[in-house]
Formats: sequence, structure tokens, C-alpha cells
Amino acid sequence: MGKSMNIKKGDTVKVIAGKDKGAQGKVISVLREEDRLIVEGVNLVKRHTKSVQQTGTTGGIITREAPIHVSNVMLVEGDGVTRVGFRRDEVTKRRPDGSTYTASRSVRVSRKTGKEI
Repeated sequence: MGKSMNIKKGDTVKVIAGKDKGAQGKVISVLREEDRLIVEGVNLVKRHTKSVQQTGTTGGIITREAPIHVSNVMLVEGDGVTRVGFRRDEVTKRRPDGSTYTASRSVRVSRKTGKEI
């Protein structure tokens, strides 16, 4: 761990390993501490829930997405998948008093095409 995750919430990813190999979906949430993602329609599990009177939840079997490890997905770009790289871009920023200065910001780039993601 410690390495930055290069996939964000809202990205479209393709599963490259595991029982859902080949499936595509949108990232619903990112669990940084565990290096895992929750992807729409991928890694569905059935949860048996008990009905609780106080909270008003009804019992039954619920199907929902379980987290999947980030190493088992790749970012979709165009009609294929790509690895993600980072590039520092020089940008000019403006101070509140109107003067400008240059700073660098990190942008995600596609390893395949070199374009910004």
C-alpha cells in the first residue's frame, strides 16, 4: 500500500481477472485503505438480512456489489483498456491581488495514447 490509486470514482473500468472477467462498469466508490473499488454490476454477492423492527428494515436476500481489488481492473479508454500514468503540467495561476505565477499540477494520462484522461 502507500502507492497512489490511479482510478477514481466515476471512471469506467474493465475487469481483467476473476469471475467477472470481461465485465465493464462505472466505479461507484473507492476504498483507499484496502486498495479496493466497488464497480457497478460487478462482483455481485447475495446478503441474507434479518428484519429489524426498530429500524424498519425488512428481511430477505439482497444482491449488491462487493469490493474488488484494484489490480483486477483496468481503465477503459476509447474501445480498449489502458494503463494510467501521471504528468506534471505547468499552469499559470492568478493571485487574489491580480498578479500571476506558474505552478505545476499533476494530470492523469493514458499510457497508450499519451492523452489526458
